[in-house]
Amino acid sequence: MTRVDFYLLERADRRQRLDFCCRLVEKAWHRGHRIYVHTGDAALTRALDERLWTFRAGSFVPHQPAGDDAGSDCPVLIGHDAEPPATREVLVNLAAEVPLFFSRFPRLAEVVSAEPDDRDQARERYRFYRERGYDLHTHRLEG
Repeated sequence: MTRVDFYLLERADRRQRLDFCCRLVEKAWHRGHRIYVHTGDAALTRALDERLWTFRAGSFVPHQPAGDDAGSDCPVLIGHDAEPPATREVLVNLAAEVPLFFSRFPRLAEVVSAEPDDRDQARERYRFYRERGYDLHTHRLEG
């Protein structure tokens, strides 16, 4: 059964949310995992793609948007409009809704800013997972 981790950020800051997502993806990649980041829309897919190149000096996280022909071998895929390949172990959700394919993943990370709409949508997703008996963990992050 999928383990679901909610990472609650202290600020309503889009950049903080993207930076945390980048650090989380980098950590999972360094641990040998293959990751899919579900963004929910094309604009956020582009923004995260760009941010993964620049979020920290000297870092490198091999990634690309899902759907690119060479993407199946890339350790980190970013997408919004299609199901990811079955070869991924970690799903990071930045979308407002529960991804329909989340249960295929051993791990799901929900990254939530302090923006009221983002928190409200995250509460709905939390209820969804809890009502279905998923293993839920909450991490309140400061700084």
